[in-house]
Amino acid sequence: MVFDVGETLIDETRIWSRWADRLGVTRFTMLGVLGGMAALDRSFEDAFRLLRPGFDVEAEQEAWRRDDPDGLRVDFDADDLYPDVRPALAALRDLGHELIIAGNQPPQARDALVAMDLPVDAVHTSDGWGVAKPAPEFFARVVAVSGREPGEILYVGDRLDNDVLPARAAGMRTALIRRGPWGHLHAERPQAAEADHVVDDLHALVAALTR
Repeated sequence: MVFDVGETLIDETRIWSRWADRLGVTRFTMLGVLGGMAALDRSFEDAFRLLRPGFDVEAEQEAWRRDDPDGLRVDFDADDLYPDVRPALAALRDLGHELIIAGNQPPQARDALVAMDLPVDAVHTSDGWGVAKPAPEFFARVVAVSGREPGEILYVGDRLDNDVLPARAAGMRTALIRRGPWGHLHAERPQAAEADHVVDDLHALVAALTR
């Protein structure tokens, strides 16, 4: 079993709230615009451009790093884990599954995830691999590091475009988790029927696999 990170394992509320504070907009505005981008199949970068035309994300992150070198800024820690993550992963391990984390994340995210000491067998990021979802090469790397045939892998994520559909195209089984803006919106789309499982949380996934 292979897990995406953002809004699959990590609750990104605090990250986006800090962005709102940084941009000088209300948190409601930040989260609402982000949800709008999800509904329109636009990227989160478009949310920044809508709020601040001409906004340079990389330059702002560098300035933020100088202003608050010891803060989390756009990063996460164990306090951002969804509460079901640790017990559900442990239950899946008890069922005999090999567990891997692999998602679109910057280099520091791997260290943050490893420091959480989650009951998983490996942690990988797009930055470490030099390829990001939904590229087929990302899912080829998932297959390679798992040592399994694609049909033996279940990829779990919160998005159709980045997770379910490309993983399915790679021959994997898939689970769509209904949380975060993309997860709730995508679960309502007809293509969600292509997922092997659509679940509200990881406990529901454990129950489905146990059945």
